[in-house]
Amino acid sequence: MEISTYVETLEREGRLLADSAERAGADAAVPGCPGWRIADLLRHTGSVHRWAAGVVREGLGERPPFPAAPELTGAELSGWFREGHGALVRTLAQAPADGRCWTFLPTAPPSPLAFWARRQAHETAVHRMDAETALGAAFTEVAPEFAEDGVDELLTGFHAGPRSRVRTREPRVLRLRAADTGAVWTVRLSREPARTVRGATDERVDCEVAGGAAWLYAALWNRLPLTGPGVSGDPALARLWNETAAI
Repeated sequence: MEISTYVETLEREGRLLADSAERAGADAAVPGCPGWRIADLLRHTGSVHRWAAGVVREGLGERPPFPAAPELTGAELSGWFREGHGALVRTLAQAPADGRCWTFLPTAPPSPLAFWARRQAHETAVHRMDAETALGAAFTEVAPEFAEDGVDELLTGFHAGPRSRVRTREPRVLRLRAADTGAVWTVRLSREPARTVRGATDERVDCEVAGGAAWLYAALWNRLPLTGPGVSGDPALARLWNETAAI
């Protein structure tokens, strides 16, 4: 996906997040983030936006401290979130394509700007889904191409790192298929961090999960249960994901 597409998605998803949060109210529970209220969601995402914007804008070469969110409520908190979101969108839209700064996933795109635009688009989309569920309704799905990209980032980025808890005592293989986009991932699980390759392989698969890319995106981010007719083989691997994959 193009950097401009990520930035456009970030702008739209952040606006929808704020709109849903305002309708739900600061004290509404957020089912996708147990223990959180809407106020917590806005403080967290607003701080992430400011943190990411600072890295890109200042060209930082190492991880900076995570900023603390102010103890605002109501319209002031919503305004603070919108201000930080808007600043991030402008920073990414105006940053030079060849700028250098710190990134943090093992399979980060070669361009730091592409990394941050991608990461913040997905960060904001998932939390927009959280804000919508706080209204007591089903969230709106993301587009299939964007969903496929987010699944790829999650599998080859977050769960390739040492902090991932998705591990098995014995080697196992999980295969994921996005039925609408045709994307396939083969995830090799063991006592070490998962190793994911794009595409099908000849090796024996212990569990396969197939469905639309948007469903896979939501389920792998633990916003929907990884269950249903699309799960075949050993369902224990799907349960393992739901139990250990939280980021």
